[in-house]
Amino acid sequence: MSASRLPVLDRTLVNVPKAPVRIVHIGLGAFHRSHEAWYTQHAGDGAQWGIAAFTGRRPDAAVALSAQDGLFTLIERSGTGDSFEVVGSIAEAVDGADVGRLRELVAAPETAMVTLTITEAAYGLDSNGSFDAGAPGFASDLGALRDTAGNSGTLTTPLGRLVAALAGRRDAGAGPVAVVSCDNLAGNGEVARRAITGLAQAWDEGLARWINREVSFVSTSVDRITPRTTDADIAEVEESCGYRDSSPVAAEPFRNWVLSGDFPQGRPRWEDAGAVVVDDIEPYENRKLWLLNGAHSLLAYAGQLRGHTTVAQALADPLCRDAVEAFWDEAAEHLQGADLRIPEYREALRARFVNGRIAHHLSQIAADGSTKLRMRAVPVLMAERTGGRSGAASALMLAAWIDYVAGQKELQDPLSASIAASQETQGTARVAALLNLVSEGLGGDADIVHLVARQCGTFSKDTSTAPSATDAPAHLISERNS
Repeated sequence: MSASRLPVLDRTLVNVPKAPVRIVHIGLGAFHRSHEAWYTQHAGDGAQWGIAAFTGRRPDAAVALSAQDGLFTLIERSGTGDSFEVVGSIAEAVDGADVGRLRELVAAPETAMVTLTITEAAYGLDSNGSFDAGAPGFASDLGALRDTAGNSGTLTTPLGRLVAALAGRRDAGAGPVAVVSCDNLAGNGEVARRAITGLAQAWDEGLARWINREVSFVSTSVDRITPRTTDADIAEVEESCGYRDSSPVAAEPFRNWVLSGDFPQGRPRWEDAGAVVVDDIEPYENRKLWLLNGAHSLLAYAGQLRGHTTVAQALADPLCRDAVEAFWDEAAEHLQGADLRIPEYREALRARFVNGRIAHHLSQIAADGSTKLRMRAVPVLMAERTGGRSGAASALMLAAWIDYVAGQKELQDPLSASIAASQETQGTARVAALLNLVSEGLGGDADIVHLVARQCGTFSKDTSTAPSATDAPAHLISERNS
């Protein structure tokens, strides 16, 4: 069948009923669709839980999905082949700039929760983890909230739009609601609480009090490698499934979701699909942030310095692979508890990372490094030093980032201007300035500065000037075991 005669994916074609909207999601992207949308479809009561998903910076995903009534194809890509499933839990896809519709849906009494995948940088945290209402995006949104009582379409940040919508829910008397962060932050529920109440407090103290009383903040640990969709993915769905889908998502078979917190208006039975609900989420968060996300960041910077483009390529490089193993050794020392099953988790990560059919691009992972490293490298480094060890493997991740940003003309990072300014200095002064951007005061520790500086250049593509694939990791491992 020619592409011009293929039917467009719609609910009539696949007989997927549309559920009533009870979840509002901010951050419509590939990961949300491969993760929360999939879990919701596979919940035992998923037919009762439709998602209204709002985009972030651009409306493109909402336009494309709306043309398909919210439907998309999930390609589950293993090392041996692909399987296809139509996911229909997104009942409505909306341009994130449509603040009026967001207010309307959040204010609806049927809405039980607002979920977020807005990236770490979008919470407006400073280097100490506190919310900064004076940051550029939040400062302009705060002005818009004050000028228009939150009704303006000029709000640009996800949290500015959400605070305006929560004001609408308060005014409607719609009752309590849960906010569920699904971003890669330790204590992401608490982070969301600080950011949202901080912005509300700066605008309307009464709203901040209402949020403290009526809004619960749920913490989660989320995991499923989901690369950007490619033209080849679209073509594969057409060839294999016999219909046109402009917005398929490819993901690895592995998935994980751990949740902790209160849902005052209920939630889907996500545990039917394998989600885990726990009282103490911190150990699971740290396992994922350090072992998975930390390794990803290390590979993103080291791998690109070595000329690689994907996670699988970088892990095949002995210098990169041994650096990851050394970092895992450091992190594992601070991940206690038999339930975490660290050896098995590490082995699963190795298998996931070498799945070359999941083209997880290092350039995608490398974005927002100043925010990510604050949570992925710094905690392990400081824990190691508190334990009387150097933290060399954690410091190497920071060194790789410092080398990486030096070669970038256009850098996607909330502190890109400050990073560029730091390039005016040289040597340890530059290293110290960049470390302070990752975590305030880190560059004031001379021992850490020199530890990081000594490892800059480790992943140079000119291997004649870089430590060998055996010497550098052996040095790190010997320090770790001393």
